[in-house]
Amino acid sequence: PQAPPPTFNGRLQQFSYASSSTPQASPKKPTPSPARLPKRTLQSSNDAVSTISPKPSKKRRQSSKYAAPSTYAHLNPLTDILEPNLVCVFVGTNPGVQTATAGHAYAHPSNHFWKLLHSSGLTARRLSPSEDRSLPAAYCMGNTNIVSRPSKDAAELSKEEIAAGTKILEEKFRRYRPEAVCIVGKGIWEGVWRWRYRRGFKKGEFAYGWQGEAENMGVCGEGEEGGAWGGARVFVTTTTSGLAASLKPAEKEAIWRPFGDWVNKRREERGF
Repeated sequence: PQAPPPTFNGRLQQFSYASSSTPQASPKKPTPSPARLPKRTLQSSNDAVSTISPKPSKKRRQSSKYAAPSTYAHLNPLTDILEPNLVCVFVGTNPGVQTATAGHAYAHPSNHFWKLLHSSGLTARRLSPSEDRSLPAAYCMGNTNIVSRPSKDAAELSKEEIAAGTKILEEKFRRYRPEAVCIVGKGIWEGVWRWRYRRGFKKGEFAYGWQGEAENMGVCGEGEEGGAWGGARVFVTTTTSGLAASLKPAEKEAIWRPFGDWVNKRREERGF
């Protein structure tokens, strides 16, 4: 047998694996894909991924804020279209800037008031805003607003002045005594409600259409001018503003149609 090497290193080499004659390079470790990078690398301020800017969020349209009456003092209030004993009177919120400038009701092109009057049968054809003064003579109908001063939109009015406009409406209806009042928009009716009950609607208290007899407007007592009167019936329809998209056109027409049918019936009964 071969004698063991005399040194410790020599003895150690005796048990080592023999290397091949051609040295081989150690295989390189694969570079991890971005998806495998540790979370801290993705969040590093020096990493290229962190320099990518996030997509900007969509800008929300800012709602209008309250505007003092002086803001639109250069515009004239809209003239009421009222006569005694009309079949109905429409009540809008207040004149918009374009309406006040034109001097005719619902003059903004995006407003659907005149379209809905026609589609619900209230008028024989679609009228233009410039024909608003013909409503009493041609259709036994009138028009007014809960707030007289113009503004860009209803958001520039305060809840207090909308509610306070109810008192003025009541006085108008006591004087002219229409058979019915058509409130053009839930927000207007809630303003009336706030005046009467000092609060907004509770759940289940609001519905479009005819309101109960207790909600009649312009009620007169025995001792008041003109004598006792049970007031005008109230029908609440949808707003006609083009900005209101909570209901589809067909849904709005369905709400307006019963009022159109009733007005037509009353006109026939009165021989109008």
